[in-house]
Amino acid sequence: MVAEVVDYVVGVDTHRDEHTLALVEAATGAVLAQRTVASNGRGYAQALRFARQQAEGVRVWAVEGAGHYGAGLARYLSERGETVLEVGRSPRGERRLRGKDDQLDAVRAARAALGDERMPVPRSGERREALRLLLVARRGAVEVRREALVRLRSVIVTAPERLREELRGLPLQRLLGRCSRLRRSSSSTVDELAARLVLRTLARRIEAATVDAAELEGEILAHVRALAPQLLEEPGVGPIVAAQLLVAWSHRDRVRSEAAFARLAGVAPLPASSGQTSRHRLSRGGDRQLNRALHTVVLHRRQHDAATRDYIARRVAEGKSRREATRLLKRYLARRLYRLLQNQEPLMA
Repeated sequence: MVAEVVDYVVGVDTHRDEHTLALVEAATGAVLAQRTVASNGRGYAQALRFARQQAEGVRVWAVEGAGHYGAGLARYLSERGETVLEVGRSPRGERRLRGKDDQLDAVRAARAALGDERMPVPRSGERREALRLLLVARRGAVEVRREALVRLRSVIVTAPERLREELRGLPLQRLLGRCSRLRRSSSSTVDELAARLVLRTLARRIEAATVDAAELEGEILAHVRALAPQLLEEPGVGPIVAAQLLVAWSHRDRVRSEAAFARLAGVAPLPASSGQTSRHRLSRGGDRQLNRALHTVVLHRRQHDAATRDYIARRVAEGKSRREATRLLKRYLARRLYRLLQNQEPLMA
């Protein structure tokens, strides 16, 4: 356990403008000191100075939100040789029973680290952070494109008859090109003029989002090739899936085992037995983007890989449902891809 190898834990409750620190003694769990600092370079220096003055023995930092508001502090501390662990939010039931404020949350973060066998280490690496940002931006571009396309088709359905007949039935690319060139017409009615303007706006939005998504995907592919090109050789693993795998895994030994990686992906079977019934159910926790990446690979292999189809058929013949067979495939993929990541030698971090 963490409590057996350290003298102190500095719990940190992170927010946009300031971070609250709580220094907890590992042997007793007692709170020795607390401090609030600004969430900027000067505040990070004050936090490190506070820890060095108050906790001269072996210490670790338990940072809540190390991938969001606490990312800057986690990077600052790691660059200076400090050990940083990542903790999640305390359970809602505990906050309801024992109250909530920033100082209490900092103490809970420290004690959560003390009570765990091995807390996760925050993600690290400049390329991996670049991948995370690129994935967020591409996801936004894809969502903009999808929403605008739905709205465009909806407008066509309710457009005036002449305009609807002109556009209905066109292939997508021709439809977007035609809509993006729509102009005002003196012979058009008021509602047709409005429909033309809206269709032109939506079509140009779709085209711009498509260009953005393609550009971002090209950048993502370049980073994946630099970090782990062998991922792209796996059936069904494209640049987006590979990038999501790299962002979740981050670096060697951040996730201690393939079982822990499966739990992180939400594909580890959870026991759901009672009495004479013995069964497992699908996990709903974990990193849902990572889970989605594994699901994408399974869908591709189910459609294009004969061995995968044979495996599903065999499991169904044994009495499993297709859903249970898919869960088993995801678990297998988590094991396979984790081992591939652990054994790979990236060109640059």
